[in-house]
Amino acid sequence: MLTLPNILTLSRILAMPVMVLLLWHPSPWDYWLAFGLYALVGITDYFDGYLARAQGTVSKLGVFLDPIADKIMVATVIVMLVFTRAIDGLAVVAGLIILLREIAVSGLREFLAGLRVSIPVSQLAKWKTTFQLVSLGALILGGALPSQGWIGWAGLFCLWSAAGLTVVTGWDYLRVGLKHMD
Repeated sequence: MLTLPNILTLSRILAMPVMVLLLWHPSPWDYWLAFGLYALVGITDYFDGYLARAQGTVSKLGVFLDPIADKIMVATVIVMLVFTRAIDGLAVVAGLIILLREIAVSGLREFLAGLRVSIPVSQLAKWKTTFQLVSLGALILGGALPSQGWIGWAGLFCLWSAAGLTVVTGWDYLRVGLKHMD
């Protein structure tokens, strides 16, 4: 159970209280540290799956924990960026759309797993994830570099792009799931 990929996945979950502390009352240095932590967590997200497949150590625990770690990270960062007002005003709606979709798709996947139906991740969903991760990283980095306002604007653009793709991909998943709910 305690393979390197599973340890990396667990480290992503355990890093989130540190992220909360860094973004609680952040100075520019706290934003830099939060951005570094965010980048490190992103790297471990890549390597846990890569190593598990390369070493042939894909485990049920890893398959279970990996998407949970992803959702905990996204939710933590969105909530803290709303708290710091890096995401504010109407942009909070984009963050809520992302969070609601993550919860709904998780529930749908759990329901369908009980029916032994799996929904593969679409290419569009991968783009959604890319925009989502870039947006949150840019919004954290924008706090470290407040004189570079374009970074925050780029983060908000990517956040809204992720929210739009979230609606489309969420609808795609729901449409597939509804076929199995009769």
